[in-house]
Amino acid sequence: MYRNLEGRPGVVLAAAAVAQFVAALDMAVVTIALPAIRTALGFAPLDLSWVVHIYALTFGGFLLLGGRTCDLYGRRRLFVLGMAVFGLCSLAGGLAQEPWQLIAARAGQGLGAAAATPAALAMITTTFPEGPRRVRALGVWSAVNAAGGALGVLAGGLLTEYAGWRWVMLINVPIVAVALALVSATPPAVARPRRGERLDALGAVLGTGGIGLLVLGVVRTDAVGWGSPATWGSLGAAVALLAAFAYAESRTSSPLLRLSLLRSRWVAGANLLVFLAAAGQFTAFYFVSLYMQQVLGMSAAATGAGFLPFSVGLVAGTAVATRITATRGPRAALVPGALLAAVGLAWFSFIGPRGGFLTDVLGPSLVTSVGAGLVLAPIAAAATTGVASREAGMASGLFNSSRQLGGCVGLAALATLAAHRTGTATDPAALNDGYALGLTVTAVLFVFAAAVAIGILPRSRAATPGLHPGDTADNRLEGTHS
Repeated sequence: MYRNLEGRPGVVLAAAAVAQFVAALDMAVVTIALPAIRTALGFAPLDLSWVVHIYALTFGGFLLLGGRTCDLYGRRRLFVLGMAVFGLCSLAGGLAQEPWQLIAARAGQGLGAAAATPAALAMITTTFPEGPRRVRALGVWSAVNAAGGALGVLAGGLLTEYAGWRWVMLINVPIVAVALALVSATPPAVARPRRGERLDALGAVLGTGGIGLLVLGVVRTDAVGWGSPATWGSLGAAVALLAAFAYAESRTSSPLLRLSLLRSRWVAGANLLVFLAAAGQFTAFYFVSLYMQQVLGMSAAATGAGFLPFSVGLVAGTAVATRITATRGPRAALVPGALLAAVGLAWFSFIGPRGGFLTDVLGPSLVTSVGAGLVLAPIAAAATTGVASREAGMASGLFNSSRQLGGCVGLAALATLAAHRTGTATDPAALNDGYALGLTVTAVLFVFAAAVAIGILPRSRAATPGLHPGDTADNRLEGTHS
């Protein structure tokens, strides 16, 4: 399938890391600017949430399709296409004059990210063979991804307050240019589909539609609630489409997602674990941000600065996890990391309405972030262990889909739980109670993640079920299919 793999490993890693950074940055940076965007463009209150939701919808819905497409037609090619679309739509969003123009640009950003992010991860896994080199590369990729999300809050606050909301979109353009310049310095991997392989059009329609409706049903619960006919209609249709997708994938010789891949304990366990971890991490990030602004009364810029220790802890945890995983395997870092994150989040649940940053935020931020960092690097390595090179994009799309869905479902469910505890009250004490309850549940999610790591993930890297028939150790690691 591939005549040669992506060359110049350091440059490939740098390009993939920059792409992941800008995708993670974009998910966080826009949220802080929403009030300014509403005022500037005249959004109706109920429409403003679509600035965030449409990105989640297109990004999450098209990840599986993006992953499989890069396997069939070239990772580098899809990476360049996705980043170019992302950059152009960022520029269009920064120049938007009407609400619909910004929403359309955000939808395009999601499509670009859905192509580029699985291609970026697949480029890493096909460039670096399983073992310490891949673990170190994924450690860098994970640290940059985590830093992008954490620094997005800081950048959003500073840009909105001092440069204007348009720069939360325009800031992406030079970063995309760097990623494209880096990847242009690598020799292209010439790809052509194997005999009999083609893009599964039916699977693409069913899978994209099912995941899209699932994301839509979940993210709109902030406006219509979990009990509304619209929510249940979306979720019911999503279940029906995903069931049809699973049936269709079991009947085709060239599936969008090979279901037998999930027989691998590495793949299945890592995807379940990242779903739980993303649900906990995204939601905790949300609640802590609201606590600092709505209870402690911190400005947007100060709230962003308050996440800097969290960023430092994530990077430190990722660095430690990389060393542990390279010598002892993913489980050795995942279990203590998930438990440490649970301890930090449980500490967070003791926040008080009369607290302060130093007393209520700094300590649990450091503990939680180090634990989350210990999880980030090995979980990506686990999700790609034993996967054939020619299905690296498929596995990458599945992994990114699980993470995106975990974040969407976790945030929607726990935000509803917190709102139920708060009720109609808007005073700091009532809001504090809702956030504290949500943070308690995020701690439980990380305990479940640790249980998954213990109960499902193999103890040894030697266990690699789920390979495609005919794959060998050599072609799995080196990608020599032709």
